[in-house]
Amino acid sequence: MSRIGKKEITVPQGTEVVVSDGAITVTGSAGVLTRALPLSITVEVNDGTVKVNPVEDSLESRALWGTYASHIINMIKGVNAPFEKKLEIQGIGYKVENKGDKLVFALGFSHPVEVNIPSGIKVLIEKNILTLTSTDKERLGEFASRLRAMKRPEPYKGKGIRYFGEVVKIKQGKKSV
Repeated sequence: MSRIGKKEITVPQGTEVVVSDGAITVTGSAGVLTRALPLSITVEVNDGTVKVNPVEDSLESRALWGTYASHIINMIKGVNAPFEKKLEIQGIGYKVENKGDKLVFALGFSHPVEVNIPSGIKVLIEKNILTLTSTDKERLGEFASRLRAMKRPEPYKGKGIRYFGEVVKIKQGKKSV
């Protein structure tokens, strides 16, 4: 039994949830999100609440029950107030520029690294801090993770891309005898 799936999801004022043709659409002040629904779960919308139920008692439907309940909760939160992730770039000569729909990074490689910004994600650059905002929590986290993976913080000097506030444990270097 899913603890998250059993709970009814309350829909705030000004948000509309519609289930049709095997997909759920959530509309709010910040945008519209749509997600396909698997056949093993059903979603019922009744005056201000959403209820997710498994179709049968199988391993797959029980696994997707709580997962899709969480997805719907995140969709409702995202269309009302967009999610935000901050990344910090540390290191001498490490920088980022916004060129239209691309980010151009200088990360100590022999060449600049260009990354396309996915649609639905807004990027704000202030000095060495990237602020990413989006209504879709999953796409935002995936994009932030992809950016961080380009140059993870190294353990000796801490240079690289890290989440804002992330603490990198610094190792001690070699000692001379």
